[in-house]
Amino acid sequence: MLYFVTGATGFIGKRLVRKLLGRKGATVHFLIRKESEGKVAALREYWGVSAARAVPVFGDLTSRRLGVAADEVKRLKGHIDHFYHLAAVYDLEADEESQVAVNVEGTRNTVEFAKAVDAGHFHHVSSIAAAGLYEGVFREDMFDEAENYEHPYFMTKHESEKIVRTECKVPWSVYRPAMVVGDSGTGEMDKIDGPYYFFKLIQRMRQILPPWLPAIGLEGGRINIVPVDYVVDALDHISHKAGIARRCYHLVDPLGYRVGDVLDIFSRAAHAPKMNLFINAALLGFIPKSVKKGLMAVAPVRRIRAAVMKDLGIPEDMFTFVNYPTRFDSRDAEAALKGSGIAVPNLKDYAWRLWDYWERHLDPDLHIDRTLRGTVGGKVVLVTGGSSGIGLAAAHKFADAGAITVICGRDQDKLDEACKEARSKGYEFIAYPADIADMTDCDRFTQLLQENHGGVDFLINNAGRSIRRAIESSYDRFHDYERTMQLNYFGCLRVTMGLLPGMVAKHKGHVVNISSIGVLTNAPRFSAYVASKAALDAWTRCASSEFADRGITFTTINMPLVRTPMIAPTNIYNNVPTLAPEEAADMIAQACIFKPVRVATRLGITGQLLHALLPRVAQIAMNTSFRMFPDSSAAKGDKSGKPSLSPEAIAMQQMMRGIHF
Repeated sequence: MLYFVTGATGFIGKRLVRKLLGRKGATVHFLIRKESEGKVAALREYWGVSAARAVPVFGDLTSRRLGVAADEVKRLKGHIDHFYHLAAVYDLEADEESQVAVNVEGTRNTVEFAKAVDAGHFHHVSSIAAAGLYEGVFREDMFDEAENYEHPYFMTKHESEKIVRTECKVPWSVYRPAMVVGDSGTGEMDKIDGPYYFFKLIQRMRQILPPWLPAIGLEGGRINIVPVDYVVDALDHISHKAGIARRCYHLVDPLGYRVGDVLDIFSRAAHAPKMNLFINAALLGFIPKSVKKGLMAVAPVRRIRAAVMKDLGIPEDMFTFVNYPTRFDSRDAEAALKGSGIAVPNLKDYAWRLWDYWERHLDPDLHIDRTLRGTVGGKVVLVTGGSSGIGLAAAHKFADAGAITVICGRDQDKLDEACKEARSKGYEFIAYPADIADMTDCDRFTQLLQENHGGVDFLINNAGRSIRRAIESSYDRFHDYERTMQLNYFGCLRVTMGLLPGMVAKHKGHVVNISSIGVLTNAPRFSAYVASKAALDAWTRCASSEFADRGITFTTINMPLVRTPMIAPTNIYNNVPTLAPEEAADMIAQACIFKPVRVATRLGITGQLLHALLPRVAQIAMNTSFRMFPDSSAAKGDKSGKPSLSPEAIAMQQMMRGIHF
């Protein structure tokens, strides 16, 4: 048995050829471009056959008679028993010109070639898209009844099938597969398509929400999904049966699934929140088209929509299928498969395999360099307050990742020691003495950075001062508020605003501001510190909005308590769980890699929600902790004293073990 196959390198085609070669004495000739000759050896290895059984025929789908040499046509004439045409553009996002060239003109050229070699039977793999957006049940004997197929993908699928029906001079059969997904046994898939476009959304839900939390899903029309192994098995079986000429077969799921059911099935497979409540997308139909068009004419609306769609990787045309109106009758295909054991498996039984394969092989995030070296290698990174604590730990990470790491601090001896430590580890710091609390010195420093390094690519505003003292102990210490604000807010702003013009000129830059969990929880005894960090957070939110279209991004880290020299005077923290500086540095590194708007711990977010939803309860809770934990000895001016904790305070410390605040 001799076969000829177009599209043999495609997702369905590769598997069909392997299936055909499994037949006794089968030889497959397959169309391939001359420039793809290097792929032939790998294809033969995949099919597990010798060169004698898998024979390449060099040509081009877009050329007349496929561009196959005349002597090759002569050699094949009268010997091809079955001709399978699978080559096509299966992509909703492809431009109309390329779809017409391949799907329509390519089919015309293929039909012409099949006649030239006098093929025994022409098998055209079409698609359910040939029905357009038909309202109702589309039968296998229907074609001219197709409607609403103006979209290039629908139109070219319809027109290519029309060419086979009207121009093919050899016996033909048409097969219309539904939306093809990965193998039901292995989950293997070659690209993101169909329901896979929603996998990133499901993944985000899983990352953000606990699995037990009910989620709201989108309900719509019925979507028909079949695994590739079913399509190949059914196509192979039906195409070798007698009495199939001039007939069409729907390779579809006889039942199909509603869009909401599909999303829920994959959510369960991903261990994401189950969708227990559905909103019917048809309800959105009450919005007049003029209103929708008017909204899309507003630039911010378009930008937000485009950003969300890009972030989730969903093409706009996918929404065509949300209210998909067509159902498909497949009684002829079912009759042809009767007794073969070939049937569409239940999506619920193999959805987990599709999800697992996508997450291991197709998730777009897998192909993005998420390493710190890939992010900051060769870039200029400034870490203020980089001579000790969090800043020093972060500087080591950046320098080790290949960044041009600049640190600054007031103490030259500490800077020298930090540089010595870096050299001992095989890399260098560039250290500058600078007092961030001095506005004049900030200006001098940023000008120096511009002259020596052309500005910076990443700015880590880490330098800061913390004061833990109750307000009633601060009546005569107003300078505490002034000096805290001077460094934590004004100094940080002075450096940032001095470097922003350079970032704007390069249309790129990222600023990481080290804030505090206290801003989210409104921690008592930290009024001076929290107020200065809250001011910085507010400024950052304004700045991120202003520079969103200038290539400059901002991240606020609401840092939990970290064991650094800054908290050393407060002995009470000796029994409180804290982060190591290296762990805090990891948070900074992740902020540079992923560039989120905010990084916060769950405890911090919980505190923020409590203050927003139940402010009185939050106040009582914070007041209780305020009375439970007194001012430190240092805050009272007694450097030798030790904190005296009540049994309740000790119990609370034990309760909070492992929770960083």
